[in-house]
Amino acid sequence: MRAQSSAITSSRIAVGVTSGDTGGGSLGTVQAALGVVAFSLTFPATAWGLEGFGPWSLIAVRSILAAAVAGACLLVLRVAPPERRHWLGLAVVGAGVVLGFPLLTTLALQTSTTAHAAVVVGLLPLTTALFSALRVGTRPSRTFWVAALAGAAAVIAFTVQQSGGALTSADAYLFAALLVCAAGYTEGGRLARVMPGWQVIGWALVLCLPLAAPMAAVALSYEPVHLTAHSVTGLLWVAIGSQFLGLVVWYRGMAAIGIPKASQLQLAQPLLTLVWSVLLLGEHLPVAAPLTAAAVLVCIAVTQRARG
Repeated sequence: MRAQSSAITSSRIAVGVTSGDTGGGSLGTVQAALGVVAFSLTFPATAWGLEGFGPWSLIAVRSILAAAVAGACLLVLRVAPPERRHWLGLAVVGAGVVLGFPLLTTLALQTSTTAHAAVVVGLLPLTTALFSALRVGTRPSRTFWVAALAGAAAVIAFTVQQSGGALTSADAYLFAALLVCAAGYTEGGRLARVMPGWQVIGWALVLCLPLAAPMAAVALSYEPVHLTAHSVTGLLWVAIGSQFLGLVVWYRGMAAIGIPKASQLQLAQPLLTLVWSVLLLGEHLPVAAPLTAAAVLVCIAVTQRARG
């Protein structure tokens, strides 16, 4: 979508992102939910990838693969480069979503279980809503905030309890990842109002390629690589599923229903991650999981009905 003027662009962004009242609301919810499902597989896939790659190699190679797919799509479809005023926002998306969050969480997963790492995902919706309020002037209702805080509290209590309540050295990485990802999500959601969501992440990936390529060259020369079915599958998923396709539908969903409401769908992500952890990694699922899932789903229902 192209605006006729900068004034119209600002107006459309403010209205669309704040209220989320668009004709494609139902489709936007489905798209955002598909993004959450894709993201929920990221930690288990990263754990698989770490079986054969070092953390720096995994991040660099996944970024290169995702950038190759995105770049090919941009070339084949002959997409014109974004306007100059959008490049700073794309840099924020690249720094937060393409490089920052994957790198910090991958470093954390070297010493943390996927269940413990899921605490950062539990806090992400609330943090994204806060960034949205600061960046684009979103003002969600009191009901929205109460439900969001309750859902976040339920997820945090569950993930901390099941990990024994101990804070690890990985927590610094996780909280830093939380901040940079929320910034990237917010900026990406704003940009998705003026260009297709897949182009937002596509150009952000291409923008990060000059950093990812030398990083891969250095990392692969120092970190050993052991190619296995798990490591290759994990790499391909985080590169194409999480890094590109998941973000495409996620940004489209945010553009359709608004950043705050889309971000609250992520309250279900830690619980989905735990399910995948049981199925794919053989981790034990605590009995409290169904109760937490029910509480989270109630909170999601409330936030989706609350007017921002």
